[in-house]
Amino acid sequence: MKPGIHPDYHEVTVHCACAATFKTRSTIKGNLLRVEICSSCHPFFTGTQKLVDTAGRVERFQRKYAKAAEAVKAAAEAKKK
Repeated sequence: MKPGIHPDYHEVTVHCACAATFKTRSTIKGNLLRVEICSSCHPFFTGTQKLVDTAGRVERFQRKYAKAAEAVKAAAEAKKK
């Protein structure tokens, strides 16, 4: 390897929004890396679903498909009659 062309690769502490911390190595400047989701709280690794709502998107989705579900239910009841 040529000297002086590679970035400094050092140990950093990763701090998640769920308060989990662990050490890894990185080329970022500084000793602390803040993340929003880590393997301790990510739904893929924990097996739980956690809705992260941005500007009411979840509520808008639920309202939109609640109307569609009511229409399907009404059509099924009308078909029975």
